[in-house]
Amino acid sequence: MPFFVKTEVIKKEYLINNDLKRKIITEHINWIKKLKKEGLNIKSGFLIDELKRPGDGGLLFLEINNYENALEIIKNDPMITNDLVVWKLNEWVDSDQ
Repeated sequence: MPFFVKTEVIKKEYLINNDLKRKIITEHINWIKKLKKEGLNIKSGFLIDELKRPGDGGLLFLEINNYENALEIIKNDPMITNDLVVWKLNEWVDSDQ
């Protein structure tokens, strides 16, 4: 089954609004936990720089049968529904195949 990757960067206006950012990220984490309980193979995390500072965005990996189904799920991510991030969804192709 294919894997899909959502790349995201937090919008600049949210980088300084820590309370709102934390609230939405908490909603995102709970959303991920719910999807895992439903049996989806999904992982999400954030990127840090060489000094271990967050803020450069994040990645989400989802194993599902096609792009349309991946997009349907991803569009419900609180990071997207609250317009916190600029994002893109791509299918990941293993170069060994």
